[in-house]
Amino acid sequence: MNPFFEELASSYPDALFLTVDVDDVKAVAAKMEVKAMPTFLLMKEGAQVDRLVGANPDEIRKRIDAFVQSIRVYVA
Repeated sequence: MNPFFEELASSYPDALFLTVDVDDVKAVAAKMEVKAMPTFLLMKEGAQVDRLVGANPDEIRKRIDAFVQSIRVYVA
């Protein structure tokens, strides 16, 4: 999923994409309730607004696109 994630990050320059190695930072995994890999969290102003669990590139892209569009409308 890393190449796909990197592609998404470059496709949406207005969004911040971060990766977390949950083996290295178990406290973050626990706080965000990450129980399976991969888990994608969409966050706005520090609050989770969506969660996707599993490697489904089409669904991930669809949700990120909708999220970014909602942010653009909100800011405009």
